[in-house]
Amino acid sequence: MPKRIRKTKLDTVQNARRVVLESIGEPVAPEPAKPSVISQVMAEMGRKGGRIGGKRRLVTMSAAERRKVALKAARARWGKKKKKSAA
Repeated sequence: MPKRIRKTKLDTVQNARRVVLESIGEPVAPEPAKPSVISQVMAEMGRKGGRIGGKRRLVTMSAAERRKVALKAARARWGKKKKKSAA
């Protein structure tokens, strides 16, 4: 599924600037928002942890623990009650 693109809403001053630029015929290019350094670092840490997490968890769990988790997942997946359809 493609990621949703969030449209940023312009504040009053930005909207006024856009209207002026459109009225004088200059192209209006939206300024891309640059993520802060902290956001970039945190995103990189999240990607790294996501790549390692499942594999490391698999290695550290015993066979009984893996079985327990698998059963819980299967019950959650298949144990959902279906809604009755109104005919």
